Amino acid sequence: MLAVVRKQLKNHPALIPLLFFIGGGATMSIAYLARLALRNPDVCWDRKNPEPWNKMAPTDQYKFYTINVDYSKLKKEGPDY
Repeated sequence: MLAVVRKQLKNHPALIPLLFFIGGGATMSIAYLARLALRNPDVCWDRKNPEPWNKMAPTDQYKFYTINVDYSKLKKEGPDY
């Protein structure tokens, strides 16, 4: 399989940037999906604690990108469960 790809790249060098950007896009999408699966508070991999979002402090940043929000100064608004 790799021999066929190498042969095609030798015959058509314009395919090299195409493969580079497709590989980069695939790598970035896999990394983002892994981040969502591992760091998102809505996803639970632990069977012993099925509701991990109840243990999050109000100062924990769980959003990927926030504008003008300082999480260290937030206060809890709801009751403890």
